[in-house]
Formats: sequence, C-alpha cells, structure tokens
Amino acid sequence: MFSGGISLPAPVSYAVQSSCIRFGGGGPDSDDGRVGGGGRMQQKRNIQIIEWEDLDKRKFYSFGVFMTMTIRATVYPATLIRTRLQVQKGKSLYSGTFDAFFKILRAEGVRGLYRGFMVNTFTLISGQGYITTYELVRKYVSRYSSDNTVKSLVAGGSASLVAQSITVPIDVVSQQLMMQGQGEHLTRFKVKPKMVVAAGKHKVTFGQTRDIIMQIFAADGFHGFYRGYVASLLTYIPNSAVWWPFYHFYAEQLSKMAPSECPHLILQAVAGPLAAATRINRHQPHGRGEGPSAGGRQDVGH
Repeated sequence: MFSGGISLPAPVSYAVQSSCIRFGGGGPDSDDGRVGGGGRMQQKRNIQIIEWEDLDKRKFYSFGVFMTMTIRATVYPATLIRTRLQVQKGKSLYSGTFDAFFKILRAEGVRGLYRGFMVNTFTLISGQGYITTYELVRKYVSRYSSDNTVKSLVAGGSASLVAQSITVPIDVVSQQLMMQGQGEHLTRFKVKPKMVVAAGKHKVTFGQTRDIIMQIFAADGFHGFYRGYVASLLTYIPNSAVWWPFYHFYAEQLSKMAPSECPHLILQAVAGPLAAATRINRHQPHGRGEGPSAGGRQDVGH
C-alpha cells in the first residue's frame, strides 16, 4: 500500500480557499475588528479566524471546486507515472520518471496519462465533505470550548474521517484504471479489450470503470473497495488533526513579524506549508499531506 493522492494537502488548499472569501460589510479594517462587521468571526491579533457563519457559501464551494479541479488536471499525469513506477518490479517497465512519461505518451497518447481521471474527479465530493465537516464540527465544539487549538484538533480529525470514507473506494477504482495499458500486467484486474468495451466511443471511460468495479466486487466483495482504509485513517486523521493547530500558530506568529500592510492571504499561504512541514516531521514515516482527494492507498499488485 502506498500513497496516491493528487492534490494540495486538503488543509492547505482549504485554508487558502477560505482566506480568499470574505463576507461583505465592514471589511478587515472595520471598527469591530471582524470581517463583515456583524459576523461572529474571532480575531487573534492580526489574523481573522473565519467561522462557518461568516462564509459566503456559494463562493466558498464554487471556488473550492474550481481550484481543486485545476490542481488535479495539472498534476494527474505525474501521479499516474508515480503509481506505475511504484507498482513495477524493479525497472521492468520504466527506468525512471521521464522514461515512463515518454513511453506512455508514445504507446497510449495523452489519454494514457489521464487514465482514471474522470473517476478520480468524484473525490471532489470528499473535498467538499472535508470542508463542511471541519466547519460544522468546529462550530459544534465551540459550544463547549473556546480554545482554538481544541476546536482545530477535533474538527481536523473528524473532517479527515469523513473525507477518507468517501475517497478510499474512489481511489481503489481509479488506481486500477491508472494501471491499464502498459501496466495492466502488474494489476489483478484488467479491463476488457478495447474492441469489446468501445461499442460507442463515448462509453469507453465509464465502460472500463464499470468493468473494474464489477471485477473488484466479484473478487473481494464490498470489502475490496476499502482496502487500506484503516491504514489511511491511522495516517491521515492524526495528520489533519495536528495540521490545523500548527497552521493557526504559524499564522499568528507570522502576523506579529510581518509589516502591518502585509495581506492576510500571504501570511496564511505561508503558514499552510510550514504547518505541513512540521506535521510531516512529527509523523514520520507516514507523514504526507492529506488531500480531499487523496486517499492514497494502492492495491494493484497481484
């Protein structure tokens, strides 16, 4: 089992996303020190902690989906190549990243670099689930504790639990599709020959997907779609739970050191990677960022 997520770590992309979307009203310089004037937004020195009530939900979700899709489309070929390199035995198929890229491009075309991409886009649901769960759990915990660290810790872990429950089965299927083509001999499941599947060209992608799903279910039952689920939870729940307190800590410290005219967005964008680096160092050998789409388990070998 190894990782296969393909987007920015969920907390990082979400933090940047949320920091970009402000409620209308008084603005950052309003007299009450909160964005939107009458909102319930808390403020720690120069950094506003955006709560659920203060978000413009329509912009929040639409911006999140657009940003995530853009990132996925950009990095997906690299993820597919990494998946095949990790599954192959030694250098039986590819000698390295660039060798894999050119061989796939020559043998399978650009389409080959995006095998499983359409299926993987369904993990957008887990990304929005992560965001919503984080905000709602944070709101619930705030009834019992005003400590931002406690709220971030509980909400981050809960959000990861929901996201992984959605992501794992989608990843299992999409990663099987990644291995089709030149790497199909390395996987347990193989799609039907193209001449059989492609009764209509527009049905090829989802015809292959349906074929893989049926094979997984026939071989392993419902459990087959959740291979690596427990390992993923043990990895990503602690990572997500720890990331948020560190994110707020770094954002606050940076706000003390940065010039007063420095935009909050920049401070938060820097705080995200710093929190991720700290989390990785504290959670080796697991340590890897979680993505809304990430999941990151792999069960394609024999």
